[in-house]
Amino acid sequence: MSQKSGFRARVHNAPLLKQLGPGLITGAADDDPSGIATYSQGGAQFGFNLLWTLLLTFPLMVAIQMVSALIGRVTGKGLAKNMAGILPRQVIGILIALLFVANTINIGADLAAMGAAAKLVTGFNQHAFTIFFALLSLALQLFIPYRKYARFLTVLTFSLFAYVAILFLLPLDWGKIGAGLIGLHAELNENAATTIVAIFGTTISPYLFFWQSAQEVEEVDQHPDEKPLLNDPAEAPQAISRIRVDTLAGMFASNFIALAIMIATAATLHAHGVTNINTAADAANALKPIAGNFAFALFAVGIIGTGLLAVPVLAGSVAYAVGDAWGWKTGLDNMPWQATGFYAVIGAAVLLGLGVEWSPLDPIKALYWSAVLNGLVAVPMMAALMIVACSRKKMGDFRAGWMLGGLGWLSTAVMAAAAVTMLYVSLK
Repeated sequence: MSQKSGFRARVHNAPLLKQLGPGLITGAADDDPSGIATYSQGGAQFGFNLLWTLLLTFPLMVAIQMVSALIGRVTGKGLAKNMAGILPRQVIGILIALLFVANTINIGADLAAMGAAAKLVTGFNQHAFTIFFALLSLALQLFIPYRKYARFLTVLTFSLFAYVAILFLLPLDWGKIGAGLIGLHAELNENAATTIVAIFGTTISPYLFFWQSAQEVEEVDQHPDEKPLLNDPAEAPQAISRIRVDTLAGMFASNFIALAIMIATAATLHAHGVTNINTAADAANALKPIAGNFAFALFAVGIIGTGLLAVPVLAGSVAYAVGDAWGWKTGLDNMPWQATGFYAVIGAAVLLGLGVEWSPLDPIKALYWSAVLNGLVAVPMMAALMIVACSRKKMGDFRAGWMLGGLGWLSTAVMAAAAVTMLYVSLK
């Protein structure tokens, strides 16, 4: 059997779980501790009335992540390299610098939330746990080969289902949930607008674009019988089918878990008058007297699991972006001494993020401003992505069609509107 025939047979006969990888990890990483805090605040403050936002973001998120994945799989190059032909190098440098700042703050907030959650469960020192989780995440990225590492990240995605399990412990009003899903009682005051913007900024984030695209490039590099689709179009049907299944599954899991978090906090915290949640650990702690020790423990353990999943994605995505932009050797399958610049960026992002907990910065305000930065950076990046995706020169016969292209541009327009709203709310 030829190598190409072997590739086709391997993909065609692969069970569903074998087709899940970059998309599933990307979607799960979107529900990081800072995202959990945002969804918890939405549920606690507004009950079920903002559930519709997650139905709206689902198709938009699927479109932009599928575009990101296809660019990596078709060209065999990361997003920064592909965007170099669209945006001036200086602009790309500024956008990546802002991405680094936003991701570093996000890493710091996630590590702090993990430490706080571990303290809630065990009663031990929060700072010690935060340092431990930072070093653990860093060690995994530095010294574990990519293939094993990818399996580890995939396993971690199952920690998200702790939030689905909580729903089985609660009495739920499905009538109110249904009304919230269709926006029957949507709130559009200033506080609601701020939360809606935060949900959009948390759900559609630039680091996810870079991560999923880079992982598609990694997948090709790890299999000698696979090539970028521009070089071997015969692989396209199976590869694109796998990307579609993987991305749909990942984004569905992301939004479904976010819905579960918002429903759980609406049914418990909001129903009992608890309407102000600053961190994911606050949400877990507030659940304890209302929903019981088991629900509290599930929520807290979920924070730790999602943090271990998200921190490597946050650090890795910015390392891929910097490495691609400057032509460095990149890839998690390399050892640190084989790709020193790439791993130096990962180390700097994690260690600087760790420093956020000991800095005078208010972590909640820092996280909010990182969301603002992400929202602003996302717009030109998404526009550049769509130009690449629709370009025959870049993508050949695999350029985005009218449906995927239309949804991708719609996602860009919605994010631009969210960015304008972010600026208005922030500067008001």
